[in-house]
Amino acid sequence: MSDATPPIVWTYTGDGLEPASGYWRRMANEHLVVGQRYRMVEEAERSTASHNHEFAWLKEAWETMPDELYEQFPSSEHLRKYGLIKKGHCTMKQYPCNSEAEAERLRTALKDEADKYALVLRSRNVVTVYKAVSQSKKAMGPAQFQQSKSDLMDFVGDLLGVDPEALGKVEQAA
Repeated sequence: MSDATPPIVWTYTGDGLEPASGYWRRMANEHLVVGQRYRMVEEAERSTASHNHEFAWLKEAWETMPDELYEQFPSSEHLRKYGLIKKGHCTMKQYPCNSEAEAERLRTALKDEADKYALVLRSRNVVTVYKAVSQSKKAMGPAQFQQSKSDLMDFVGDLLGVDPEALGKVEQAA
């Protein structure tokens, strides 16, 4: 039995719960123990409309950026990942070094090896790598996604000096 039980789809029969299909029955048999008690929590589906709205809104924001920001954010994905990092929706890994020179060498090496969206910073003799968390439906539930979306919109609005809702209204009016 795995430590992490994946979500399993159930059907309420009136007397209890049964896996919704043969596939879900196999998943239940693989991950659950007969007679064991499990706590269940209903998980709301995340809105595809909200997910799509974020990416459409972000694309519009990126396309209206001042020219001087395009070097820092060559794509809307760069802007999204940077905004998520700046708003704390990220992982952080620190590497203490014996000297500032060693830390600078490590920062340079990690910047070359890290994904192109990672933020690699050095403070004295410590290198810190920040990577934005995934906003995929598998990685984030509805509440966490909504919070990250709201934080991202606030970040981009502050960066561009506009009310985040103003971009959406311009799009709706067009």
